[in-house]
Amino acid sequence: MGLFNRNNGTEQAEMSFIDHLEELRKHIIRSILAILIFGIVIFIYRDWVFDYIITGPIHADFISYRALCDFSRWAHLGDVLCMPPVKVDMQTTTFAGQFLSSITMSLVGGIIIAFPYIFWEFWRFIKPALKEKELKNTRFIIFWVSFFFFCGAAFGYFLLGPFTFNFLAGFQLGTKGVLVTRPTLTDYLDNLTNLILGCGIAFELPVLAYLLTKIGLISPSYLRRTRKYAVVIILIAAAIITPSPDWMSQLIVFLPLFFLYELSIIISARVSKEQERRDQEEWS
Repeated sequence: MGLFNRNNGTEQAEMSFIDHLEELRKHIIRSILAILIFGIVIFIYRDWVFDYIITGPIHADFISYRALCDFSRWAHLGDVLCMPPVKVDMQTTTFAGQFLSSITMSLVGGIIIAFPYIFWEFWRFIKPALKEKELKNTRFIIFWVSFFFFCGAAFGYFLLGPFTFNFLAGFQLGTKGVLVTRPTLTDYLDNLTNLILGCGIAFELPVLAYLLTKIGLISPSYLRRTRKYAVVIILIAAAIITPSPDWMSQLIVFLPLFFLYELSIIISARVSKEQERRDQEEWS
């Protein structure tokens, strides 16, 4: 189950390598079953999921388009954040294209929905290897890991998705209009999956900062020293992601990413201070 079996609160003999593999296999199987269960539900309601969720970011009436446009006018910015309607004609190039895409859509959706359970299974596997003192510092870890993942997934779906597809669908190479963007369904699903899962993983930065500070690989002073480089990287990413060069749209993308970096510094500082306090108690 981990490095040690702690049944009945006592540390017993170290498990063999085969025992570890057997225990890991059980956790993996349960995780796969959870993904399959949610995936089957999504497949049953695939038409609704496809019409209202999967293709949401390319619909002109998508909630993000309306919200950004309303916010732009409320803030007296005119139509700065109002993006033109997206016109995307997708296609499949194989007989099994739509069926296989339905399978992909169901499995990816199953992974996203089952993420808290998958992480819980992973945590159950490594938890017995931790000491009691280490376990006290990992309270609510499943909640926070899931919270940041879903925040990132929502950010990718509701914000980056509309910006990205609006920009890519409207980008034109050449002046004579001889090229027409007609992506395949697989290509669209791949891009949407990368945005959602990529942002979900990227938003784990505060959790990663916590763990790396715990094991001594980074420190709050290091994160503060590299802040200026992080700002440049985030600004470049925001400029690439946003479809127009106006500062307001870039700011909307920049702020959440910069906030995560600053939050990582605060978390790292708290962890570092706590470790220093404990070291002083041990030496006193």
